[in-house]
Amino acid sequence: MFSIKMRSSKGGPHEKGGRHISGIERIVNEDEVESEIINAYRRARMHERGDSDFINIKVEKVKESDIIYKNKLNIKQHHVESKEEGLALSSEILQSAGVSEKACEIAIQSILNLTESMHGAMLIDKDTGERLDERGMKGVRVTGISSADINDYRKALENNIDCGIHLEEALILASKVTSARGVTAELCWSDDPNYLIGYVAANDNYERIPIMKDKGNPIGGRVFLVDTDQFDEDYTLEDLIEYLEEQVVLIK
Repeated sequence: MFSIKMRSSKGGPHEKGGRHISGIERIVNEDEVESEIINAYRRARMHERGDSDFINIKVEKVKESDIIYKNKLNIKQHHVESKEEGLALSSEILQSAGVSEKACEIAIQSILNLTESMHGAMLIDKDTGERLDERGMKGVRVTGISSADINDYRKALENNIDCGIHLEEALILASKVTSARGVTAELCWSDDPNYLIGYVAANDNYERIPIMKDKGNPIGGRVFLVDTDQFDEDYTLEDLIEYLEEQVVLIK
């Protein structure tokens, strides 16, 4: 199997101040590599956030022995009438998962306060609201993820409202994130200007909230709420970050 990663930006590479446009990751069989490279290029060039002028596509072989498998989260659909209702509902779901009210407020406000979208996620203590990673706007970027079988995966999702690439990719990412020891929940909404849906992932559920921001807003972000009581001398914050960034996980 091969990992295909694409990231694109406008105004140069991300590391030199380029504005993030899009990204994608797939883990596919060898006979699918060429078509996925083409799909990745098209996505970079035809995205609602703009036309990329820097595109990086990376292809790496993945050993079967390096892969672990996890089940996808259960999808729960919610209905709200406004962004305010959506944010309030996200706080309610987070608190029901064991996140403190203070940490919920900090997590939501941390995304609302962003002046540009982050490259990765903020890690925040679920009890105190303290930010645990020290990576600024870079954050912790989850990689090494894909579906175990894309056709079976898409078939399982086809009866969901607004099923599309956003749900397909976000559910895979959230399923890996919440499988990590120490992660209590994830809060996220998209940086695509006209995609208003966000979610909370917790307690084996992917809680989909239809309005989490104003239409036309090009800024989104994600926060992982972390239970630091899960850490000890044998399992640390660095181990959690390594799992999120390095471990290859296929979602069934």
